Amino acid sequence: MELALLGQGFVLGFAIAAPVGPIGLLCIQRTLNQGQWIGLASGLGAATADALYGAIAAFGLTLVTAFLVEQQFWLGLVGGVFLCYLGVRTLLAAPATNAAHAEAKGILGAYTSTFALTVTNPLTILAFVAIFAGAGLADSSGNAASAAWMVVGVFCGSATWWFLLSGGVGLLRTRVSGTALVWVNRVAGAVMIGFGILAIVRVVGVAAA
Repeated sequence: MELALLGQGFVLGFAIAAPVGPIGLLCIQRTLNQGQWIGLASGLGAATADALYGAIAAFGLTLVTAFLVEQQFWLGLVGGVFLCYLGVRTLLAAPATNAAHAEAKGILGAYTSTFALTVTNPLTILAFVAIFAGAGLADSSGNAASAAWMVVGVFCGSATWWFLLSGGVGLLRTRVSGTALVWVNRVAGAVMIGFGILAIVRVVGVAAA
């Protein structure tokens, strides 16, 4: 039973993390510029946020869910502004030359920034609640241990995707020239700014409706 729940959580976590959006672009850009460890730390920040929202859905924390849904305007607005900020920084960033010597501060910063970016995305909690409820997995029949196995699976599935992405991109890093990295920064930054603006427009439009 535990292995089945772990497997279900793993598949859900992997599937939710896999689509390449702003977090994926940020992970790719950081891996190319600063190395695999920074890219992996970025991905693990997102995986932690996925596990947090997975826990809220799995344990049936309806009060927390209702609060987050009520605050989705401010969450979306903060997330959109933060994404625009990261996009501008990425667009203007020069390619790093000392990625092999990534410091703990850089790893922690990469982790916390993607955690904050993921946790302020209101679509994340809504996606987990919808998937868990639709699959009949929410609250796991009141069994806290079963819900915990699901959450562990979600984290492992999401973390596996980020490990594969950062590892795969890391293998290509030595083959990418400095000029190409500059364009990676520009394109990734511009796309992230676009995602941020879209998020702001979406929440403002919903609030005005």
